Amino acid sequence: MKLRLHRYDLPLEFEFTISRGSINTQSSLIVELEHNGHRGFGEATANEYYGHTVNSMSESILACRREIESFEFGRPEQLWQALQPSFAEDSFALSAIDLAAYDLFGKHSRQRTFETMGLEWKHIPESSYTIGIDEPEKMIAKLESRPTWSIYKIKLGSRHDVAIIRALREKTAATLRVDANCGWTVDEAISNSHELKDLGVEFIEQPLPADSSREQHQRVYQEAALPIIADENCLVEADVAKCAGIFHGINVKLCKCGGLTPGLRMLRQARELGLKTMVGCMVESSVGISGAAQLLPLLDYADLDGAELISDDIATGVVVDNGRIRLAQRFGSGVELKNKHNERT
Repeated sequence: MKLRLHRYDLPLEFEFTISRGSINTQSSLIVELEHNGHRGFGEATANEYYGHTVNSMSESILACRREIESFEFGRPEQLWQALQPSFAEDSFALSAIDLAAYDLFGKHSRQRTFETMGLEWKHIPESSYTIGIDEPEKMIAKLESRPTWSIYKIKLGSRHDVAIIRALREKTAATLRVDANCGWTVDEAISNSHELKDLGVEFIEQPLPADSSREQHQRVYQEAALPIIADENCLVEADVAKCAGIFHGINVKLCKCGGLTPGLRMLRQARELGLKTMVGCMVESSVGISGAAQLLPLLDYADLDGAELISDDIATGVVVDNGRIRLAQRFGSGVELKNKHNERT
């Protein structure tokens, strides 16, 4: 196989704010794998909170270039297994490679990626559209910029969270989901949940900091009026079992767990444990979104609006149309890069 890396800066349509900070541009690393005239693509975006930059991810990948390019072409999980020890500290980079390998394998075998994983395109949930923390009038403007979506995920973590949801509820009858991004205390989570339930909120994602005690998570799980979904508390495969009994469901992020290979196992394990399943995304292009969308047949909830949040997509692939997901016409994950300026390695 031939390895190439592409670096992009993705401009956002609106400033995006969560409880940890704001961004206007998202740096992205695209991995391209080529074999027998077929090209597969994967993506990982820089993330300050988890300590990953485009440079650090590129260095991790290029350090393994010989091992990647000498891999005897086969199933993606075989490449993942071979590389995982070298990427124990860089799951973001490993995820980008894994996504590219699945896209390439599907194109080479003339199957959709979800088919190569043994899944059927049935019972596909719609995606939410994410609204970052801002002044209520700006959040309303963002909602009204996408008036026909049926599900919105609202980022919270301010001192006026319930008032924000109340203001948004006055503008829409759509399903509202809340993501506190570790921004609440136990008492806030429980109290807010009762008010949010009255406002028709469906669930709360990650209300407490990830390092909160099991007893604290359990109290919220038992006393909250809404289902609680783990995000920062469910990063890798070993975390899934730990979430049983303190969360009602998990949100899998491929960049955090290391790609489709472990993500698939996490979702199947969660279902065995009776946990609700969700796949989320970062602010990213259609490269990453198209890969993550291949897991939709295993999901109860989807949050795959990353490419919708940028103003100039660098790729084509899966289409998220007002939350409804349409597969690309191509095999694999359906990804192709557009002819846009980027730095290439």
